Parts: sequence; C-alpha cells; structure tokens
Amino acid sequence: MLPAVRELTGRIYPSGAIPILFITWGHRDGWPDNDMPDYESMQNAINDGYMEVARNLNIAAAPVGYAWQAVHSHYPQIDLWQADGSHPSEAGTYLAACVFYAVIFNESPEELDYYGKLDMDLAAALQTVAAEIVLDDNTQWKLP
Repeated sequence: MLPAVRELTGRIYPSGAIPILFITWGHRDGWPDNDMPDYESMQNAINDGYMEVARNLNIAAAPVGYAWQAVHSHYPQIDLWQADGSHPSEAGTYLAACVFYAVIFNESPEELDYYGKLDMDLAAALQTVAAEIVLDDNTQWKLP
C-alpha cells in the first residue's frame, strides 16, 4: 500500500489539496482465510497498516476504524454493519461521517443537528465517540 499512497500523495499535494487516509473498518467476522479470525484481529491489522503508512509519509488519517472499534467495544448493541458483515449500516455510515467531520474541521461533531434516519440519542452517542477518538489526541492523526 505504501508505494501507491506515496504516488497518490505526490499527485495530491501539487494541486493544493491535503491527503487524508481513510482508516477503514474490519469485517464483522474478521477474515479467517488471512489469519484474522475475528473483527478485533482484522481491525487491529487495518489500524496498524494505515498508521504505519501515515507515519511513514507524515500524512493525516481519519480514524474511522478506531471509532468503529470503540463503538463495538462500548456499545455492542449498535450494529455498524449491514447483514453482509462488511458494508456499513446507517449507524456505521453516520459514525464514519462524524469522524471525517472532526478530522476535516478539527472540531467536535457533537450537537450537529443532522441525524439521517437515526434516532437522536444514537446519533449523539456516535457523535461523542467520533469526537473522543479524533480530538482527544488529534496530534496522532496529524489533522490538516
């Protein structure tokens, strides 16, 4: 992945834009065929890989996978995946959007008044997790 990201960032910077790596989420059931037998092992591998690239190239990262991991751990009743165990549910998509909001604007998504189709309390919980993951240690993500 590193050579491809290096090439892409070499094309992005001259345009005046700032690249941000999208640290994705793992599959609900992991990827057993690749020695990742469960969600946690796959998410940890994704997080480690993206952060290695971000550090190596000194570029910003949107820690969506870290936020998913936090929700999965602290709010196991929230289903972030669609039935296929790979694609995001409405809640998973909303969480990802909140993380990107926090990264791009370097401010909390808490109290945003758009909830999509989510209930206000669920949206508020996802906003809080995104704010905590991104803004509690924003130097880790090298925010733009």
